Amino acid sequence: MAVSSIQKLTIGLFNVSFLALLSGCGGGSTMTDNNNNSNGDGDTGNRINWTQGVFQPSSNFYQQCQALNEKHWLRSWSNETYLWYDEIIDRDPALTPAVSEYFKLLKTEKITESGANKDNFHSSLPTAQWEAQSQSGVTFGYGFKVKLISPTAPRQGVISYTEPNSPASAQNLARGFEILEIDGVDFINANTQAEVDTLNAGLYPTKVGKSTSFVFKDINTDETREVILNSQTITSRPVTNVKTLADGTVGYFQFNSHNAIAEKPLYDAFNNLKASNVTDLIIDIRYNGGGFLQMASQVAYMIAGPANTNGKIFEKTIFNDQHPTFNPVTGQRLKPVMFTNEFVGFADNPALVVGTPLPTLNLERVYLLTTASTCSASEAIINGLRGADIEVIQIGSGTCGKPYGFYPIDNCDTTYFSIQFTGENNKGFGEYSDGFAPQNTTDNARLPVRIAGCAVADDFSHQLGDPEEAILKAALGYRDNGSCPAASSIASKQGFAPARFDDTPAVLDTRAGSLAEQNKILPSH
Repeated sequence: MAVSSIQKLTIGLFNVSFLALLSGCGGGSTMTDNNNNSNGDGDTGNRINWTQGVFQPSSNFYQQCQALNEKHWLRSWSNETYLWYDEIIDRDPALTPAVSEYFKLLKTEKITESGANKDNFHSSLPTAQWEAQSQSGVTFGYGFKVKLISPTAPRQGVISYTEPNSPASAQNLARGFEILEIDGVDFINANTQAEVDTLNAGLYPTKVGKSTSFVFKDINTDETREVILNSQTITSRPVTNVKTLADGTVGYFQFNSHNAIAEKPLYDAFNNLKASNVTDLIIDIRYNGGGFLQMASQVAYMIAGPANTNGKIFEKTIFNDQHPTFNPVTGQRLKPVMFTNEFVGFADNPALVVGTPLPTLNLERVYLLTTASTCSASEAIINGLRGADIEVIQIGSGTCGKPYGFYPIDNCDTTYFSIQFTGENNKGFGEYSDGFAPQNTTDNARLPVRIAGCAVADDFSHQLGDPEEAILKAALGYRDNGSCPAASSIASKQGFAPARFDDTPAVLDTRAGSLAEQNKILPSH
């Protein structure tokens, strides 16, 4: 398996010796390994025991890459580390042929009080692809992000932003372009699985070189355009639009991902805003699905400063009830993630010396712009700051609701993402599985934690960072007079029209890489 310096911060590729610390037991009836009858270590005469509810240590099967051995590793590893291990239905691995299909079964099927799936983030990815994505921000695509306002017919999908130097930007595509057709299929009204398969394949490419024809409509002018885009590896810019607004005392920037390459741009953004002597800060995390939890603690520290965070926990990580004291992945004694006051060096060849002190704005309040695409480590910023008595003012719509996280674990060149921990802030609070939402939110379908702020629809008629864009405008207005415009989170001509769901197939990004982005990745120290 490939090894990178990311190991010092996440256990994406963990040491087998740690697994020896995990408890388990064997015994029961035997099942023959039907993949060359080998357990992967050259002993072709061994059999694998399986009895429902009885588990061998996962270390017995680690990196033994015949299919049955891999499935037994997944079964034992899930029993040891999955947050809701006791809600997994224990099935005989030999009865599910594919390793990937067996992994899909190793999660809870329960739902939350509001009716949402309890675990909606279970996925896997080829290890090489995961390392490229998490280290360098590289993904496959055209360089635009799409907000799916309604995934079933009649659908609505609008470009939320584009990456510079990408196929999308080269065609002058921008925020506010609505999808009408993909490869000749009506995006809005397609109602057969075959048609939706074409839509998904075109919108969410899984390799370089996918040529796709799109028809877009500019929602501001109603002009339609047909363009052909070829997918390529896209390197994201996780931090953009760093600027001052209003009278120059309000700082703003767009923060799209807690990935490894974001650390230096975040450092630079806070340094620039500190030099500008800003007294208020607006961070646009409306499309930030998550990433490194320790990076979230850095952001929170740079907002609040040492006087507000010294000695306070950013997030206490909690594993399943089999592991109250020691981390089941690393074997280390559990200790909380504190507010991080120095440069960590997430990326290979970090741009600054590890240990460089971080700049701080020493603020006691912050404005965070959010949508349902704000997940995981981004939500941890909200929860961690609230635990330190920093006033968080939320403008936009409710977040996705993911207080959970994982270690990305490599076995046989596949990296698995399976929920392993939840978190609590300095005040012991961590239950926000239905997300955080502004206090005047009118959507009662979920049960979010309501906090100060304004429910405002995403405004695709203006570019991000434009003071006239509805969410940013509302944040500036709230700063001036403490009042909100009429709540618009679920009704807006240019954005969040009421979601319309029927029984037609859904357009959905099921790529594991996209699911993996919506997570908290735990630092090892």
